[in-house]
Amino acid sequence: MSKPELSKLGYVALVTPDLEKSLWFFKDVIGLEETVNVDGVHYLRAYGDFGHHTLSIEKGESGYVKHVGWRTKRPEDVAAFKLALEQHGIQVESIAAGTTKGVGETVRFQLPSGHSFELYYDMEKPDVEEHRRSVLKNQPYKAWAKGISPRRFDHINIHSAVNVKETYDFLLQQLGFNMREYVVDDEGNTVAGWMSVTPLVHDVAFIAKPSLPTPARLHHLSYWSDDSQDILRAADILKENGLQFIGPGKHGISQALYLYVMDPGSGCRVELFTGGYLIFEPDWEPVEWSLEERTLGNTYWGDSVQDKELNNITIEAK
Repeated sequence: MSKPELSKLGYVALVTPDLEKSLWFFKDVIGLEETVNVDGVHYLRAYGDFGHHTLSIEKGESGYVKHVGWRTKRPEDVAAFKLALEQHGIQVESIAAGTTKGVGETVRFQLPSGHSFELYYDMEKPDVEEHRRSVLKNQPYKAWAKGISPRRFDHINIHSAVNVKETYDFLLQQLGFNMREYVVDDEGNTVAGWMSVTPLVHDVAFIAKPSLPTPARLHHLSYWSDDSQDILRAADILKENGLQFIGPGKHGISQALYLYVMDPGSGCRVELFTGGYLIFEPDWEPVEWSLEERTLGNTYWGDSVQDKELNNITIEAK
């Protein structure tokens, strides 16, 4: 039997203390479409996202991420991952189909860092109401219907202060991620890694931080736009709505253009992202950066991410 595999990043489950502000931010400013609202949980996706949702938002006492969902390549991979993880000594919880609206049976567990992940295969691809539907059969919603209007969900960036090496090993060996680019310290330890299960440079970035309010943090989630003009247009829209942001700029690592903005309701940072490169070589050699080169890797040009760092939020460990 072949090893189970992940196919893509699926969704982020976000909790916010100010639901009204968060919905305004993600729906009206970012321009995500709402699939459905069930029992106070709002399920959103970008105009080119085919699955039921890539972001859920619900009200809570504080801003945090409950879990991050990943889709497997085959239906049987969900159970296969559960078995493999349990054999590795990982506690895995089975979640019944429909517990998350639109999603089939999932398994939930923690990384050594404490971040909570879910794995699933089945996800509904709901029809779009006629007045919101694109005339293109290969696109669910009308583009540019509102706000910034990114095309699709792209990646997450997570931080931790604990079990750093164990988490890199876990992502690579247990979940099957490929290391694409990474930063090493003076002792040769990996302190930042950009990893993917797709041809993207990263579906997840995992960064070691020696001091954090809680061990498992989300630095940002990211939505993809088609080109650099979309990012400049996004800056105009954010400015018109009174929102502060970092960028536009270009990363050396990934070679992508970026702009960062904070959801005023939850404190969740969103990266608006375009450019970069894709990896198709089966023998790709991960690109190594030193600490001395990290500034160039983070900011090739433009508004520096490091100079204007913002707080990040917890990914719940339960």
